[in-house]
Amino acid sequence: MKRIAKYSVSAAALAVLLALTGCATGPNRNPRDPLEPFNRGVYKLNDAVDTAVLKPVATAYVNATPQLIRTGVTNFFSNLAEPWSFVNNVLQGKGQAAGDNFGRFVMNTLFGVFGLADPASDAGIERHREDFGQTLGTWGVPPGPYLVLPLLGSSTVRDTAALPVDLQGNPINYVEDNGAQIGLYALRAVSARASLLRAGNVLDEAALDKYSFSRDVYLQVRRGEVFDGNAPDPSAEPAKPLPVKP
Repeated sequence: MKRIAKYSVSAAALAVLLALTGCATGPNRNPRDPLEPFNRGVYKLNDAVDTAVLKPVATAYVNATPQLIRTGVTNFFSNLAEPWSFVNNVLQGKGQAAGDNFGRFVMNTLFGVFGLADPASDAGIERHREDFGQTLGTWGVPPGPYLVLPLLGSSTVRDTAALPVDLQGNPINYVEDNGAQIGLYALRAVSARASLLRAGNVLDEAALDKYSFSRDVYLQVRRGEVFDGNAPDPSAEPAKPLPVKP
């Protein structure tokens, strides 16, 4: 969808602009989060949207939709992601993982009713979700500063710059009917948010500072994804502070 493409390009441009122009930082600032004042503002906006819209809709979706159907929706969108994961695994030189992506997509599409069921998992074929941000990380591109994007949430400068490429690898982007395309994106967003309801409740109850907790968990998980759980010492991939204008 053209609007989403423009948004992704704008997000990437914003990341580059912030990296070039810099942002005020303090001595106690997390070195991986030099944009914290900006990020906290966007996080607050996203949290307000989530509280007012996304969480209630996701809760209603869970309450009104049988588990079997919700599982089918989750499987369907996971299956749509397999071809792009295949491409990224090929780009990263991961032949076994790419073969699994291909096998999963063929099996689930043919025998899983276009991905609504997941016979590939029953057959022991592992899922290897990859995106272009992970590919850039595998190629040695550093993550850059942590960045919170409007509506999209946690990211880094590297992953934000990769968004326009990831968009081109999303099959939903090629649905010609705008209404159907919007509906698919909305359903995917609601399904994804529904899967996080329990985790969100735990976060609300446990975290004194939800922003810091969310940031630290995201960066740790994302690092593990890039290095397939075998991340080197963090000092091997330092986050360079942004320049500060005099």
